[in-house]
Amino acid sequence: MENLVLAFAIIGVLGIGAQWLAWRFSLPAIVLMAVAGILAGPVFNIFSAPDAAPGTPPMEALFGDFYRPLIGVAVAVILFEGGLQLNFSELRGLTRSVRRLVFPGVPIAWFLAAIAGYLIAGLTWQAALLFGGIMVVTGPTVIIPLLRQSKLNPRPATLLKWEGIVNDPIGALLAVLVYEFLVIGDHSGGPTEIISSLVLASALSAGLGYAFGRFTAAAFRRGWTPEYLKPPVLLALVLVCFEMANLMQEEAGLLSVTAMGVTLANSRIASIDDLRLFKENITVMLVSGVFIILTANLTMTDISALDWRSFWFIIAMLFVVRPLTVLIATIGAGLPWQERLLVGWIAPRGIVAVAVTGFFGASMTAAGYLDGDKLIALAFAMVFATVTLHGFTISPLAKALGLASRDSPGVLIVGASPFSIALATKLKEMEIAVMVADTSWRRLKPARLADVQTYYGEILSEVTEHHLDLNRFGYLLALGGNESHNALVATDLAPELGRAAIFQVNARGKDEEDRKALSYTLQGRTFMKSGPALDELVRRHYSGWIFQRTKLSEEYPPEQYKKDLGAEGELVLVIRKGVIMFASPEAPVTPETGDIALAYIPKPSEAKKKEAKEAKDKAKDKAGAETKEDAEKAPGKEAEKTPAPDKPAAESRTPPDDVI
Repeated sequence: MENLVLAFAIIGVLGIGAQWLAWRFSLPAIVLMAVAGILAGPVFNIFSAPDAAPGTPPMEALFGDFYRPLIGVAVAVILFEGGLQLNFSELRGLTRSVRRLVFPGVPIAWFLAAIAGYLIAGLTWQAALLFGGIMVVTGPTVIIPLLRQSKLNPRPATLLKWEGIVNDPIGALLAVLVYEFLVIGDHSGGPTEIISSLVLASALSAGLGYAFGRFTAAAFRRGWTPEYLKPPVLLALVLVCFEMANLMQEEAGLLSVTAMGVTLANSRIASIDDLRLFKENITVMLVSGVFIILTANLTMTDISALDWRSFWFIIAMLFVVRPLTVLIATIGAGLPWQERLLVGWIAPRGIVAVAVTGFFGASMTAAGYLDGDKLIALAFAMVFATVTLHGFTISPLAKALGLASRDSPGVLIVGASPFSIALATKLKEMEIAVMVADTSWRRLKPARLADVQTYYGEILSEVTEHHLDLNRFGYLLALGGNESHNALVATDLAPELGRAAIFQVNARGKDEEDRKALSYTLQGRTFMKSGPALDELVRRHYSGWIFQRTKLSEEYPPEQYKKDLGAEGELVLVIRKGVIMFASPEAPVTPETGDIALAYIPKPSEAKKKEAKEAKDKAKDKAGAETKEDAEKAPGKEAEKTPAPDKPAAESRTPPDDVI
C-alpha cells in the first residue's frame, strides 16, 4: 500500500470499530484491537508495500522515518493522559500499598522476569536483563479499558491504575539503563558513571515535568490562555516537555510527561474536567490507532521466532513472576487477601511495552547482541496473552472475590421527594439496586424508613467521587426540584455514565423560544414520555397515583396492556432480558411480549373497582355456564362443579399489579 491517507482510514476504522464492538458486546477492547491488527498485518498483508526491502516490517515500510516518532509521540500523550487521572486524594489508605508496588515491587519483578527470560525463554543474559526491565510495565492503555469494562471497587481499581501509570516510564528507564550499560558502557565510563548519569537525567526529567505542570496550571488559572485555546496549548506543551526530556536522556520523556500530568491533576484547575475529557478523546483515538499499527507491523518471521520455550516463559510470567512479586511487595501493606490475589493476577502489557521493546530490541541487534529480534515477538506474545486472559477473567474473578458488584447495573436517583422515594421503593421491590442521593437529611428520612439505600451529600462534590462508587450504577435519574442542578448533574456525569443513561424531569420544557429554558445540550434525556415536571409528579403522588408492575405474556399481550394503560397511565420503564429501558420521548420504548413493565397510573376509583368486579363476575358466570353446558353434552360424563378459571386480567381496565 502506498496511499497513506487510505492507510490511516483503514487504521481508524479497525481501531475505532474494535472499540465499538467491545462496547456493544461487553468484550475487552484491547483483545479485539490485537486481533484486528494481526488480521490486517501478518494474515492478510493489507499494509504491505510492494517496493519495500525484504524483511522490512510492513508499517515501518509504509511510514518510513516517521514510524518511530509517530509511536513515541502517541505513547507520550497516552502517558500524560494517564497521569492526568492520578489525583492524590484517591490514595487515602492506599499510599503505602501503591508505594510498595513501585518499590520493592519493580526491582522484584525485574529480577524475577530476567531470571525467567534467561532460564526459561533461553535469552542471553543481556537480552534477559533488558526484557525483564521492560516487563515491569502494565500501562494505562490496557489497564484503564479493563477497569472501565469490569467496574471494580474503588480500592483495587485505584491500585491497578496507579501502578500501571507510574511503572510505565520506570520500565522504559530500566531498559535505558541496561542498554547504556551494555552498549555505551563498553566505550565510555563504568557502571557507577552510567547509573549516576541515568539517575540524574531521570530526576531532571521528572523536575522538568513538574515545572511544566506548574507553569501550565498557573497560566490557566490566571487567564493567560483563553478557554478555546487551552486544549491545543496543553497538547503543544506536552510535546515540548517530552522532547526536551528526551534530549537529556533517551526515553526520559515518558517520565517527564507522566510527572506533568500528575502535577496538573493535583493543581485544582477549574477546567481540569474539560481538559481530561479532551485528552481522553485523543487518547482513545491514539490507543486504537497505535495498537493496530504495532500489531500490524508483525511479520510471519517474528511469529515463527516463538517456540515452546516462549510459551513456558509466558506461563511463568503469568503464574509465578507476577503473583510472587505482588505477594512479596505487599507484605504488611494492609491489603486483604482478595485484593492481593486480584492485583497479583491482573498485569496486562500494552503499547509502551511493545514500543520500547521494538526500539531497544532493534538497537541491541544493531549493536551485535543476540536475541534482540526475538524480543519483539516475545513482547507481542506477552501482550496478546495477557490482554486476552486478563481481559476475559477480570470481571468474573472480581465478582467471585467480592471486589465488583454481582448485581445488574443499578439506578441512582438524585433528589429526594415523595415521588422519587416511592419510585425507589418500587424499584427495590423489583430487586433493582437503587440509591437516593440528596443534600437534605430530612428529605431522605422517608427513604431510610423504607429501607432504601441513601447517600447524604452533594453528588457533584469531589469528596463524593471518593466515597460513592458510581460503577455500581448504570442509570441516573435527576429528579431534584432545581432544574439547573439537574442539568448540571446530567452534564457532569455524562462522560462517566453516558448521556443516554441519564434522565431528568423536564421542569420547564425544551421550547427553544423560552428564555427561561435551559439549552438541550446541558440536559439528559427527558424522564417519561410526557416529560412531566416534578411538581406534577408530586401532585399525582398525593392524588393517589401508584406504581404498577406487570409481566407481559401471550395471555396478556402488549396490545392489551397499552389499551388498559389508557391515556392517563404513564409507562416508566420496561425490563427486557435483564436490561432496564426507561421511557423517554428521545428514545421511545415499545413493550414486547416477555417484558416486565412498570407504569405510573391513577389509583382506580371505587366505581371503577366495582365495575371491574362486576365484569369479572359476569365473565366467571359465563365461563362456568359454558363449561357446564359442554360437560352435559359430553356422553357419559357429568358436568364438573368446580368454577371455571378467571378470565385474564385484561377485563379490569387497568394493568394487573405485580403479575410475575
